[in-house]
Amino acid sequence: MQLNQKAKARREQGLFVAEGRKMFLEAPENWVFQVFVSETFSQDGELMAQVEKYPYEIVKDSVFRQMCDTKTPQGILTVLKLPSWSEEEVLAGKNPLVMVLEDLQDPGNMGTIFRTAEGAGVDGIFMSTNCVDIYNPKTIRSTMGSVYRVPFVIAPDLQDVFAWFKKQGIRSYAAHLKGKNSYEQENYCGGTAFFIGNEGNGLTDKLTDKAQKKIKIPMCGKVESLNAAMAATVLMFEAARQRRN
Repeated sequence: MQLNQKAKARREQGLFVAEGRKMFLEAPENWVFQVFVSETFSQDGELMAQVEKYPYEIVKDSVFRQMCDTKTPQGILTVLKLPSWSEEEVLAGKNPLVMVLEDLQDPGNMGTIFRTAEGAGVDGIFMSTNCVDIYNPKTIRSTMGSVYRVPFVIAPDLQDVFAWFKKQGIRSYAAHLKGKNSYEQENYCGGTAFFIGNEGNGLTDKLTDKAQKKIKIPMCGKVESLNAAMAATVLMFEAARQRRN
């Protein structure tokens, strides 16, 4: 329950929780610390054959419901070790495509960006320490397993990423209302980093000024901008489209 509710407990114990069958079955084996299964769910022989590979415990249904973050738990809860990637691992390979997220607060937005990043072939994600906790149960659920497969680094100071980008020859683009060019006018086939800011305030001036270019997503009607996850999706899939062609 503490791992579900408190980021401090997750940091101190080096563990986080993922609920549900899908999150259990897709979890990397070396991440799994322990598995909890409800009495009802323990009758599923096929699933238990997978569970028995790990340290596990069967608990009463009433206890299991208290352990979970969701109102209608699926019957299996996986406790996992916090992963760790270096910036070199995130930027490995030729012409990396990465996302840089500054102070995102919505778990759904963060999870959607992870899921979309995997689908668009993004190499990794950098995020500020003021972003919503990636290990928040709501964030974990909304990644739909992509958190297992998209490398990420929580950067104490996002200013540091520019030194890494310069070393790798990565061009940085800030999604910004004051962007001169439409996002479609740029070439993302080389090393590329997209900067996405806070849902309410956008990118800070300090980070925006560091980016090599400001780009905008043209809007019709009275809509000023897209939701952070949607803007990130548009940019990621434009880069993916260019790289395929």
